[in-house]
Amino acid sequence: MLLYEIKANYQRQTGEDNPGKVKETYLVEGLTCSDVEQRLMEVIKSLVWGELEIPSCKKVQFYDLIPQPGADRWFKARVELITVEDNGKETRKAVSILVQGTTIDGALKTLRQHVSSLDCEIISITRSPILEVYRAV
Repeated sequence: MLLYEIKANYQRQTGEDNPGKVKETYLVEGLTCSDVEQRLMEVIKSLVWGELEIPSCKKVQFYDLIPQPGADRWFKARVELITVEDNGKETRKAVSILVQGTTIDGALKTLRQHVSSLDCEIISITRSPILEVYRAV
């Protein structure tokens, strides 16, 4: 699974006021930046008033994505996975996990449930700028 973080600048209706300029970040699954940019444009074209700019598209790596129905925010967690080799040597590998929640406490609770079967340590969890995640169909 290849994931790309795309930053998009565009004007959209922001309530009863005139259209306002917004800068949003999306996570889109696809093969190349061109592929995911085109896909994002198709998905959000109904929101856009005027020109859509994509100033940045970069490949990102997440160990796992944990969606939550009804949640509206994404949180990025850093987790250290702990493995013990046959010779007794402990190895730690830091990975990023994207978890959805309505609050940071809710996201942390979901994350703890999700990794409960793993030998790991949660290092940090922070609010992500990602507005929406679009997975490949």
